[in-house]
Amino acid sequence: MSGILYLVATPIGNLSDFSPRAVETLETVDFIAAEDTRVSVKLLNHFNIKKPLVSYHEHNHVTAGQAILQRLLGGESCALVTDAGTPAISDPGEDLVRLCAENGLEILSIPGCCAAVNALAVSGLPTGRFTFEGFLTVNRKSRKAHLDSLKNEERTMVFHEAPHKLRTTLDDLVSAFGPERRVALCREMTKLHEETMRCTLGEAVAYYQDNSPKGEYVLVVAGTQPREETVVTLEDGVTQVLVLKEQGMRLKDAVKEVSQHTGLSKNELYAAALESRTDE
Repeated sequence: MSGILYLVATPIGNLSDFSPRAVETLETVDFIAAEDTRVSVKLLNHFNIKKPLVSYHEHNHVTAGQAILQRLLGGESCALVTDAGTPAISDPGEDLVRLCAENGLEILSIPGCCAAVNALAVSGLPTGRFTFEGFLTVNRKSRKAHLDSLKNEERTMVFHEAPHKLRTTLDDLVSAFGPERRVALCREMTKLHEETMRCTLGEAVAYYQDNSPKGEYVLVVAGTQPREETVVTLEDGVTQVLVLKEQGMRLKDAVKEVSQHTGLSKNELYAAALESRTDE
């Protein structure tokens, strides 16, 4: 019988956020796969958990993933943990999950902290629909293309950023979305100096010109305002049809063209256009 892969969310700063179920899971699995064993051993020591640790991270996930898979197929159970937060979310753990799923293994998530969701909740921005964008690439061309693709995004956007890159990222966000776009800058979440600053992107740029960024950040950026759709009436559609007709297009083709661009019924357009011509 195959083992189970458990995805165990770990605290993002406050050890009290680690759930009893998470502790129980780590106590019962055969081994733990950790992003950084030096970080995870501190967590295990705090809760007096004694389990074998193996390393699983961005630079070894291909070979380490195969080794973990074979142990799972052999009947052992494994808990996957990251340094902080939920495994497999913007994390190489997604590759291990896919590998295990392809091999028919059972995968269970032990919920807990997720910095993106926590920041979204306290941002004061719309939460009904959002898009998680993670860390922006340092490649300037790819970074610009990524932000350009989000210029018309209406959902709230969530980014992660390190303190030493914050100023550059804020400048790039202003270039993409403008200085008046609302943003919540959430830093050091669940930690002693947790803080959320709600302002515009322009105000954030000005603030951090005089203040040094400290701690890890989650940036929650408002989406663009939904565009107001122009309602095209049947009368407007007929006018467009007749203009195309005067330009030499057949009535049937003109009706089809206008219908595709306005969503108006072809039959209704055709009948109204004929009636308009009859009235002349």
